[in-house]
Amino acid sequence: MLEVRNLHVFYGGIHALKSVTLELSQGEIVTLIGSNGAGKSTTLMSISGIVPPRSGEIIFQGTPIQGMSPDVIFSLGIVQVPEGRRIFPQLSVVENLHMGAYLRKDRHGIRDDIDYVFGIFPRLAERRHQLGGTLSGGEQQMLAIARGLMSRPKLLLLDEPSLGLAPVLVQLIFSTIEKINRENGTTILLVEQNAYMALKIAHRGYVMESGAIALKDTAQSLLKSDRVRQAYLGM
Repeated sequence: MLEVRNLHVFYGGIHALKSVTLELSQGEIVTLIGSNGAGKSTTLMSISGIVPPRSGEIIFQGTPIQGMSPDVIFSLGIVQVPEGRRIFPQLSVVENLHMGAYLRKDRHGIRDDIDYVFGIFPRLAERRHQLGGTLSGGEQQMLAIARGLMSRPKLLLLDEPSLGLAPVLVQLIFSTIEKINRENGTTILLVEQNAYMALKIAHRGYVMESGAIALKDTAQSLLKSDRVRQAYLGM
């Protein structure tokens, strides 16, 4: 579904991504793990068109998309749920969900999808008329993911979905990501500091260090890797 080939990204004179190459097949959960500043979020933002690469290729379903604007990439079915949630604080839960479906015209389908995400996140259903800015951090993360799902993404880019959440909510978020992939077949590229939880639900993983891919393997193999266990799992 997605191929990233030899991607180089600069912030001014800083070489942020160095020949990054990765791929996702349809229906996979693939995770990017690594320390802060390794280039994980920059990789997602390059795929979604927010940070244009200086060189390299990004190919989505056979079409090169590097150089396309973020709105065009979004219309192709690539949806990013950004770090920090970034919901609309002055809009209600339902209004936030409708913003996720902004490009859609199928009213009945939108209504069905709102019911679906309320089924995934019952807490949002209870707060459907509450302003987004008054939700707890965990509820805002649920809303950010639900808003992303409202566009019916082909590829969902999740940037640090468990950041700052209590352990019980971390478990809920990861089980929900797994459920979305299993029930809908949604392909997911997951950037996550909680390497253990990410690798537990992913099919494959890439380890980023200093802007480059340092390791790649099945998630189960990475969980058993001494290098990964010592550096990222605290074992």
